Amino acid sequence: MTKQTLENTISILGCGWLGLPLAAHLVQEGYTVKGSVTQPERFEELAQKGITPYQVEITDTSITSNDLAGFLESEILIINIPPSRREDVLLYHQAQMKLLLEQVLKSPAKHIIFVSSTSVYPDLNQEVTELETAPPSKDSGRALLAVEKMLRTNPHLLTTIVRFAGLVGYDRLPGRFLAGKKNVENGDAPINVIHQDDCVALITGIIQKQAWGEIFNACADMHPTRREFYTKAAAKAGLELPTFAVTTDPHFKIINSDRIKQRLNYSFKYPDPLGLL
Repeated sequence: MTKQTLENTISILGCGWLGLPLAAHLVQEGYTVKGSVTQPERFEELAQKGITPYQVEITDTSITSNDLAGFLESEILIINIPPSRREDVLLYHQAQMKLLLEQVLKSPAKHIIFVSSTSVYPDLNQEVTELETAPPSKDSGRALLAVEKMLRTNPHLLTTIVRFAGLVGYDRLPGRFLAGKKNVENGDAPINVIHQDDCVALITGIIQKQAWGEIFNACADMHPTRREFYTKAAAKAGLELPTFAVTTDPHFKIINSDRIKQRLNYSFKYPDPLGLL
């Protein structure tokens, strides 16, 4: 590829619930998009949306791909593979990303967007910004934070980190999450969620405004309580309402997204989680 072609080419590692609609949107915006899936059976699904499909599967010891060098031949790489749910996630996810990084550094890709999570913040019972340094409480959050550092400190890459709150929208119906459950803990804690459409728009904005070398939180503006949100969600879905335990000591965090809104001049499509139900 020529340099001019590369500048309009984006590779998305992980075309799942978020990566696939993101890839399709970027195609509509005029970019050449390469998308990875772990199963070749999904190639046709991607191709129908104008995405060039690749098979890429990364473990802690190997990368399996039909053409990894071809997939990485882009100016921009979006890494969108969350930590696996496993006991050794802290070491496993870092090993995965270290293998990937070795290959990325051999490629033309020099601008990275790493899809992270607000799970890098512990529950501090206060509002948190990107400046928060308290360590994560769970290994999945520790794994993400370690990979963020691995990417951001590499002098050959310009990496932007996007820490998304809980992902909702379309087939992720929050009404099902707690429906029918009894004595659910932490009912008075404020929630942090973000709609898929806002995720897609924010990543697109980072690319278009070239907001490289940044760390951004991304979460809806409003933070209703778990009790309020999940009770309404279950009612809207016609499901059995959850009940919540009486608690005098809720543990929570409130994610502040002012930085990304200001940098991208962005207003959330779904600022109030109750409005998307």
